[in-house]
Amino acid sequence: MTTTTTTTPALPTPPFVPIEGTINFRQVGGYSTSSPSGGVQVKPIILYRSGDPSRITEKGKEQLVSLGIRRIFDLRADTEVSQYASARADIPGVEFVKVPVSDEEAFDPVNLALKLKQFHEKELETFLELYQEMLECGAGAYETIFRHLIERPDELCLVHCTAGKDRAGLFVALLMMILGVPDDEIVNEYTLTTIGLAPALPALTARFQKHDVYRDNWQGVMNMGSARPETILATLSMIRSKYNGGVEGYLKARTSLVDEDLEKLRGNFLVKV
Repeated sequence: MTTTTTTTPALPTPPFVPIEGTINFRQVGGYSTSSPSGGVQVKPIILYRSGDPSRITEKGKEQLVSLGIRRIFDLRADTEVSQYASARADIPGVEFVKVPVSDEEAFDPVNLALKLKQFHEKELETFLELYQEMLECGAGAYETIFRHLIERPDELCLVHCTAGKDRAGLFVALLMMILGVPDDEIVNEYTLTTIGLAPALPALTARFQKHDVYRDNWQGVMNMGSARPETILATLSMIRSKYNGGVEGYLKARTSLVDEDLEKLRGNFLVKV
């Protein structure tokens, strides 16, 4: 497919940023926190998130570089990249880092068909299973991005997957939890994807309709592509109940991050107002 999909100025800016040839591209930051002392919020921009930027135009590359982005973390699996013919774009001055969250086998047609069937029949339960798998399989990938934010806070980065919804969205939710952002703001940030993907729906539909596994269960695809408040709320609850200590417990159990790292992360991105 040669059609170029662009975000448009019709999307609210901020948080969305019009980068030609990208989808669901937005900044992360500027949130209030539930700090006991009050008057603490997240810096206006701590990173960017988006869908697959492989179709970014030359103008889009200039726009991206002008934001100060110097590193892009790609959460997709190699099989996914080849399956959709979406090779990583070459952007001068920007380093691409492969940090796959999902198992390569997740994109096998048989596994995909089963997953779509599950999304068709029990959407919320399937999302929780999917996100739990991502937390376990993707812990190393997420740690790599956290390390960047801890050690290079002034070097802006972009985190992306295919639609910029699940793998990127889960990472951003973890980050917001660590920074003490209230649940309602985490929900609002997650559900922005519904707005962010709207201009890209025709191209995404054409892209997925090329594959029998998606075409044969389109309702499953639509459910899988949703970004509903109840999904992220249930995910936050799952993280808090499954891992002793909640999000901090998850990171300390599944990565090499320690308390000092998390305090440094907060120090990098929380400011008094």
